[in-house]
Amino acid sequence: MAFEPPRRLVRAFGETAPEGDDWLEKLPEAAQQAVELRELTVERVQVPGGRSSLVVLVRLPDGTPAVLKLAPRRARPESERAALAHWGGLGAVQLLEPFTAEGALLLERLHPDVSVRSLPEAKALLEAAGTLRRLWVEPPSERSFETVAERTGRQAVAMRGAPAEFSTLVSAALDARESLVAAPPEERLLHGTFRQSKVLAGERMPWLAVGPDPVVGECAFDLARLVRDRVEDVIASPSGAATIRRRVKRLAESLEVDQERLRGWTLFRAVESGVRALRVGRPRDAELLLEFAGWL
Repeated sequence: MAFEPPRRLVRAFGETAPEGDDWLEKLPEAAQQAVELRELTVERVQVPGGRSSLVVLVRLPDGTPAVLKLAPRRARPESERAALAHWGGLGAVQLLEPFTAEGALLLERLHPDVSVRSLPEAKALLEAAGTLRRLWVEPPSERSFETVAERTGRQAVAMRGAPAEFSTLVSAALDARESLVAAPPEERLLHGTFRQSKVLAGERMPWLAVGPDPVVGECAFDLARLVRDRVEDVIASPSGAATIRRRVKRLAESLEVDQERLRGWTLFRAVESGVRALRVGRPRDAELLLEFAGWL
């Protein structure tokens, strides 16, 4: 089978890959080798798929449906494997092999076309928040994950190059970060990139999280990305600003997170994503994210 990368992956890789990175060129061969090594039967490549990995629907030698996921080293597949192993299937997709070989992960098959995002908004937020709560556990003592302070520190450096017209918003986001990392209330293993589309329907449990980029830090950081889900709908609404404030309050209360810390991390993460979208040539996404941030 020809393992042709989906257009979404090709486009995203072109936006973010460092010069000279040939992972995408070697991907078809790497996928074929991973399939042969495990004696898998390939069904199809998942389309549109993700922005940082190739997802292939396969069957194990005994016929069990599974997923083979291949990601470049900079996407930290070994860190993802370690987090999934620590969660052990509680709230997240189950890891089917205990190691990561050449950036390949063999995972439990969920329903790839059915995410929490397919539900009505209020129900989607409720189910997503319940899934996220199960992931917030003590980090493993034997594995050192990146911290929220470390990750956002790198992001803060990149944000300082934003266009001058956004300087006030960027300054507010950076100030919020400085205050938040000074005294985190807890340290938990976090999903890192959690949103509605990262929660898929399963057989073992109704909803399970996929695609973590794990990080250790406070729960409000993880929840902040969920606040801005369906941002295009929120921005288009005449009561968008009020909707955002209610969402922050409702999520903070339901997951017992400090409301102001959640608002602060939501501001930082939205501005960071908006500035990054500008940098890679996605002006429409940047406009939505920065307008959203301005309403916080």
